[in-house]
Amino acid sequence: MTLFGRTLEGQEIASLVSLLLVLVLWVGVWRGERDWTRWFRSWEAGRKSRRDAERAAENGRDGPAPPGPWS
Repeated sequence: MTLFGRTLEGQEIASLVSLLLVLVLWVGVWRGERDWTRWFRSWEAGRKSRRDAERAAENGRDGPAPPGPWS
């Protein structure tokens, strides 16, 4: 097999294949991490909104507490 005018032997071909497999594995792990981070951020936002609603109900208000030191 030739690549860029150079003949590649079996060991070099195996190295290229393993390098490509590691790249595919890395991309898969990165996508999983990105999806997990996205899920966690949405879960945290939902938890915060539920907690704000609970606090508002405890204080006798209908809506979420206003942001700032006066809440």
